[in-house]
Amino acid sequence: MNNPIEGLKTGLLKTTGLLLLPLLLTACDSTPRERQEVTREGVRELDTLARKAGERLSNVGKAAATYDASNRARRKQPLDPRKEIAMEDQLMGPYSGQLDNLTPADLPNAYAQLIRSARTQRTTWTDRDWDYARAVYKRLNDQAKQVSMDIPARDEVRIRARQAEFVALQAGRTAEGLKEASKRQAQASK
Repeated sequence: MNNPIEGLKTGLLKTTGLLLLPLLLTACDSTPRERQEVTREGVRELDTLARKAGERLSNVGKAAATYDASNRARRKQPLDPRKEIAMEDQLMGPYSGQLDNLTPADLPNAYAQLIRSARTQRTTWTDRDWDYARAVYKRLNDQAKQVSMDIPARDEVRIRARQAEFVALQAGRTAEGLKEASKRQAQASK
């Protein structure tokens, strides 16, 4: 499942129903003491499932906190201007070095270049590489804001779509990082 909390809730609901089924089936043909023992066993199983679900949820929370703390610490470190220029060269191709001078007519193609490059390179990027890519993306967005009043509506729609795709690619990396952190946390807690 994509959402661990939803998976836990669904699993608990299904299990609760299965645990109560023996009680319902034996209710007519059993004594109160037998029904009490069936109920106790069901409660023990449900308690075990709830404890395991709580442990998993705790591990996910710890992993998210660790991942978030490492991201904050990394982002506090200033970017190396030479590496930022190198990332701009990789991402922007023919638009590299011109971000501050792009015209409204250039922007849709510049964003297209950024997205094409990000799609192909993202699988090899580290979190720090994403920091440099975000810096290039920010500079491109800053230029788009500077000339926004002169951008035709059809081009603005294309630009917005590419901005959304960049954010989605970045969010995919964050989700992947959280997943990796959760696996490490689960292994560490065993």
